[in-house]
Amino acid sequence: MPVDIVIEASSITKSFGHVQALRGASLQVRSGEILALIGDNGAGKSTLTKILCGALAPDSGELVLMGQRTKLQSIGHAHELGVETVYQDLAQAPDLTVAENMFLGRERVRTGIGRLFGTLARRQMYQETEIALQRLGINLPSLHVPIRQLSGGQRQAVAVARAAMWASRAILMDEPTAALGTKQTRIVYRTMQSTAERGLAVVVISHDIPRMLKLAHRLAIMRHGMVVATLSAPDTNLTEVISLMLGTQADSMGEDYLDD
Repeated sequence: MPVDIVIEASSITKSFGHVQALRGASLQVRSGEILALIGDNGAGKSTLTKILCGALAPDSGELVLMGQRTKLQSIGHAHELGVETVYQDLAQAPDLTVAENMFLGRERVRTGIGRLFGTLARRQMYQETEIALQRLGINLPSLHVPIRQLSGGQRQAVAVARAAMWASRAILMDEPTAALGTKQTRIVYRTMQSTAERGLAVVVISHDIPRMLKLAHRLAIMRHGMVVATLSAPDTNLTEVISLMLGTQADSMGEDYLDD
């Protein structure tokens, strides 16, 4: 697996009024890996992810993207630098087709006289969508149906594929399998693996620790606004992760998480 560092966050702090969400969080994200961001509610996972994608500005600290010190001005600025985000609400237009959602906000326009009238290059968009989905092993009944007709897992897979199509460096995901069934969850996880195999960095917030131990390459454990440890997933276990996450011994807690 490549070890090129795509994103490095150092000593990031962020407060909302009297609430200090991040207290000097540091993180490294590598190309070609799935990095799971693990922590209890309020640990700072979503806040750190929003800073990495340009949705929030840190109060202090430093971001380095591909070796260059960077101050992200917006989500659009992060897009320009190759960082895409998959949101919990998916940010999809339910009445538009799969291909139209893949190009939402980035529609292709015909060349020549068609450009003068803003005519969409629909055939090109559908062809590029088909290629992007095939690259990740995503099989859908049709690209021409409204996306609301797809299953939850298929819609989530399309959201990941859209991010992968436009990202050149990293994809950030916040609980991408929340409220999905087992079959739908497998679709999303398979898509995440295919994305990492393409060389992109994948950062995923998840409460499904047992699954992340099998799927992720590394786990970054957050507690009280800090990354308290970064572990190799194959070399750790559920008890160690929960102990770090809660800051206490968790000899019997691992079984509780497995039962959830």
